[in-house]
Amino acid sequence: MNPSSTPVAPVTPAAGYIGGKRNLAGRIRAIIDTTEHGAYREPFVGMGGIFLRRTRRVRSEAINDISGDVATFFRVLQEHYPYFLDMLRFRVASRGEFERLLGMDPTRLTDLQRAARFLYLQRLAFGGKVRGRNFGVDTKNGARFNVTKLEPMLADIHERLSGVVIEQLPYADFIRRYDGAQALFYLDPPYWGCETDYGQDVFSPADFAALAEQLRGIRGKMLLSINDRPEVRQIFAGFDMLPIDTTYSIGSGKPSQAGELLISNFPIA
Repeated sequence: MNPSSTPVAPVTPAAGYIGGKRNLAGRIRAIIDTTEHGAYREPFVGMGGIFLRRTRRVRSEAINDISGDVATFFRVLQEHYPYFLDMLRFRVASRGEFERLLGMDPTRLTDLQRAARFLYLQRLAFGGKVRGRNFGVDTKNGARFNVTKLEPMLADIHERLSGVVIEQLPYADFIRRYDGAQALFYLDPPYWGCETDYGQDVFSPADFAALAEQLRGIRGKMLLSINDRPEVRQIFAGFDMLPIDTTYSIGSGKPSQAGELLISNFPIA
């Protein structure tokens, strides 16, 4: 147990997100919660699949994502929770509404409208995609956008975000600003070979080498999860590496085996 932390109830993310760590969350969370640190940092937070599932919180916590949709969603949920619920209250799951919102330019919306649009699309998008979204149908559990079920989930996230700094910076700037001897960075960058899944020019193959070089010089601890590829092992050579077998599935498709790699600058079991 990290003596610098206090217990906190784990929270379920509000929607799926491509590259989410649902199957590995328990292992990653256990490593984070038992590693000594006084500040927690996430440069690629997505929908908060690891951040929200942690069972220990520290005094200084900062999350970041270059996506304006992600950053706006968390800021609105943190600061304007009651008004955000009002924006969602009368929405129903509809292919027509999904297509209408998909066609909107999010940068021309208010923060409340943008956050509501993003959550609606992510709840209904097939496979949690953020690029090339398609309307997903769940024939077993009914509509995935149901405000009755969403409201208690959003209330938990709102409470968990209390005191958390939310940034929208390039990952390198975030790491540089929030590094420190007590910091623990958890990093979940795009997978090798999937760099454009989050949008064009968000992350490139060259960023892997740049990220590895930056992490070699930080003062804090770092834990990174990524797909296990020879190129990744070569780029991050010199760090501790723990290979893990896991399963992945898209939508209701058949699960498939995959290799994941946990990379750190401290020993992990």
